[in-house]
Order: sequence, then C-alpha cells, then structure tokens
Amino acid sequence: MKYIGAHVSAAGGVENAPLNAKAIDATAFALFTKNQRQWKVKPLTDESIRRFKENCTAAGYTAEQILPHDSYLINLGHPEPAGLQKSRTAFIDEMNRCEQLGLKYLNFHPGSHLNKIDEDVCLARIAESINLALEKTRGVTAVVENTAGQGTNMGHRFEHLAAIIDGVEDKARVGVCLDTCHTFSAGYDLVTPRGYEKTLANFDAVVGFSFLKGLHLNDGKKIMGSRVDRHESLGQGTLGLEVFRMIVNDPRFDGIPMILETPDDSRWAEEIRMLMAMVE
Repeated sequence: MKYIGAHVSAAGGVENAPLNAKAIDATAFALFTKNQRQWKVKPLTDESIRRFKENCTAAGYTAEQILPHDSYLINLGHPEPAGLQKSRTAFIDEMNRCEQLGLKYLNFHPGSHLNKIDEDVCLARIAESINLALEKTRGVTAVVENTAGQGTNMGHRFEHLAAIIDGVEDKARVGVCLDTCHTFSAGYDLVTPRGYEKTLANFDAVVGFSFLKGLHLNDGKKIMGSRVDRHESLGQGTLGLEVFRMIVNDPRFDGIPMILETPDDSRWAEEIRMLMAMVE
C-alpha cells in the first residue's frame, strides 16, 4: 500500500491538518504541530488534541500515515552551548506534542556545524540530542531527514545518517526520511534506472532500509551534486517524472508516508492523482 500526500497547513489549529489532507485526496500527510518560525508557542489545548484525533479517525488516517515536521529553527548539532540547549528544549517540546497527538514520528533536519566544530563532533552532538529527547518522551520515533548539504548542514551523506543512528541508544526509536530533491542535490543519481538502484543499494548497505520511515517527494531546481536545496513541482525540474514512477512501484516504499513538499500547493491534488495513476 502506497501512502501519498503533502505537507498541509495546520493554520487555525492542528485539527485542521487532516481536513486539509482529505480535501486533496491524500492518503498521508505532514504538518507542523506549532509555528515553525517561533521558539515558544502556546501548548496544545485538550480541545485541539481531541479534535485532531477525531478528524484523523474520520478521514481514515493512522499514525503510520502521518509525518510531522519540527521547527526549522532547531539545530541539534549546534556548536554553542546556549544555542544547543535552546534547540534541545524545543525538540523535546516537539516530541511531546507528537506524543500528545498520538503520533508515531517526528521528522527533523539533523543540524549544522556552522564552521565552528568538526563534522564528527557535530554528528555525535546530534545523536546525543536525540538520546536526551528519547529519554524524556515515549512512543515517538525521531526521524532524521537527509539534506542537500547546503551551507554547513550535516546529513547529506548516507554515512552521516549512519553515524547519527550509531550514536542513538534506542535503535527502535530512530529512523530516516529520504528527500528525493535533497538526495539528488547531494550527488546521488536517482534519475537513471541504474543510478536509482545503485543509490538505494548504497543506502541499504550504509544505513539500512529497516530505518526508512518516510519519503519526501520533490523535484529539484538544481543539477545533481549542486548541494543546493531548491524544490520544484513534479516533472518541472531536474529529476523529471521517471524517478517518481520507479518509487511508487517499488515495494520497498510500501506502508510509509510519502510527502510532497513541492512549491505550488495548488497542484498537490493533481500531483497526488498523477502519482497514484503511475502505480502499475
């Protein structure tokens, strides 16, 4: 079973996200459980939590079909103590919110060294941050997303993801989300059938498919290896459509949320229909 959706708006309350997903015929969705551009926000109300769960049930969404994303402000590998503590506190709050909503995953970008610490130190710091969050929460898996490698961002090599996972004590509560645009921009060929199979074989050897918990389905504006994170609508960028046809027909991606983060939200319903029509 393929779960395909988009990162929908939660404006007006998290309870609106499943309604917005249903409106575009999504079978999966992502959301922010708080304002992603603010450090501190009001806690979730009992009413919002109740209505979120009710709306998910009514629309047929289970926790396995939902991939919430944390705030972009968080840097779990921050080189400075104050910034690191602020990020860790915010991340634990995000995990708590997912726990309150009955969600299973929290998707996040690993972090950046800001040219102030070594990459290995940054990766170890990210793993330590995850350990602290897992100790203080229950039932939610930390799902680290691969990056394009823009700036000083970690996570653009599969080896980075493996190093983070290796440092996490509870392997049952850590996973990976692969973004097609990020993967391609980081230098991994997904476009040709041979490159696609080689890249996935590499991922399996270095990280392992057992850790894959979600996908972000995005075309890209930049060439392979550019290390620039710029998403494009499906079929309008440098990846083209064939990679998405291969993905939706690949049994290795059954049963996990596959989420559009393409820039034109008015096309999401059309893109979902197109992807579903590709399934053979």
